[in-house]
Amino acid sequence: MFETTTEITDLQRLLDASVAGAGDHLRTIVTPGERTLTAEQLVRVATGICTLALATTTRRGEPRVSGVDGHLLHGAWVVGTDPRAVKARHLAARPAVSAAHLRGDDLGIFTHGTAHPLNPAGAPAHPRWPATLDHLQRCYGPEGFVWDEVVFYRIEPTWMVAYSPDPAGLAGSAAPVAPPA
Repeated sequence: MFETTTEITDLQRLLDASVAGAGDHLRTIVTPGERTLTAEQLVRVATGICTLALATTTRRGEPRVSGVDGHLLHGAWVVGTDPRAVKARHLAARPAVSAAHLRGDDLGIFTHGTAHPLNPAGAPAHPRWPATLDHLQRCYGPEGFVWDEVVFYRIEPTWMVAYSPDPAGLAGSAAPVAPPA
């Protein structure tokens, strides 16, 4: 878990606003305080490599979904792909995305946002790239990828809901929140 106290607070505001603005049907399933995770619970549960279903759109507005490794870092998902992949072309032209991380019936994290490249080819790296690269190298090993041959994106969330039928049981054991950086 990498979030500062401020990032936890910001993520909690986003989670609360997302549930509050959700439709009636979703709010009957995702009951705030009963079947939602707090920001602190979310960052404790979504550690390491999380498989995400990432949705992009074609130029005709047709949805496309694919699986990607996701890393929850500082309150946002980080995902990577080969810059020659169709999804990379979609993200370059239309960076709005949706992502879902599901663990059976125990956990569902649903996110809508905008994907921003962290290490774009031929352009300056995003300020978050060095710390993100350090995290990725710890996860995959320093030679897990040819790092400049994969483009990584940070999904800046505009909407996020974290559902669990048993949030306390799911998030029961974890490390404390990191101090502010």
